[in-house]
Amino acid sequence: MRLEEVYKVLDKLSPFEMQASWDNSGLILGSYDQEITTVVLSIDVDEALLESVEEGSLIITHHPLIFNGVKSMDFATYPSKLLAKMIEKKIANIAMHTNFDLTHLNAYVAEKVLGKAVLDRDEYVLYFDVEKSFEEFSAEVAKAFGLTHIKSVVAHDRVIKRVALCTGSGASMIGEIDADLFLTGDIKYHDAMEAKVLGLSMIDIGHFESERFFGEILAENLKNLGLTVIISSSKNPFTYL
Repeated sequence: MRLEEVYKVLDKLSPFEMQASWDNSGLILGSYDQEITTVVLSIDVDEALLESVEEGSLIITHHPLIFNGVKSMDFATYPSKLLAKMIEKKIANIAMHTNFDLTHLNAYVAEKVLGKAVLDRDEYVLYFDVEKSFEEFSAEVAKAFGLTHIKSVVAHDRVIKRVALCTGSGASMIGEIDADLFLTGDIKYHDAMEAKVLGLSMIDIGHFESERFFGEILAENLKNLGLTVIISSSKNPFTYL
């Protein structure tokens, strides 16, 4: 199958035009005329992945390898070091980032991972209801995402009734959240300060941990294309001590 045909399938599934203005989803590397037999699904591209995939494969990632353009190709730097290896092995890359968040990932995490019915949504933020204490719900969240510990929380002493969810990194939207508790990743110090003042509880569900379902969601939608589809065992760049 030509890469262009795969691209059209992906675009119908999750239109690239839906991506955020700052995003760079779509074809990152390769030619639309390239013949594709093997597709590898991964959150990111790393050296271990490039060593393992066959020459001429298509890697579909959640995160774009190139965000703001490449002004030089110093092979000792990121992402040029990875791009050089990809070009050498004729590996193509398509990214499905914020468009896939909107159409699939956030809803899947709410419904399939947390087992909650989505009652409302505001672009990247989904809302659902619970009736639990902070401690009870945080234990449920840790179990759902496979977290041995939760690294950051902002806790207010009241029953959690309405929860907002944004996978990945959504803390910049704290001021727009209409909920008792916000689940997202990459919560920073000043995010926590803002949330505390606003009376918003927060649980950091991890950027990687909340997006690691990308491959299994997409694989289900590609199984009838006649291609070999491999879900990569994506690795979290962080090691927790």
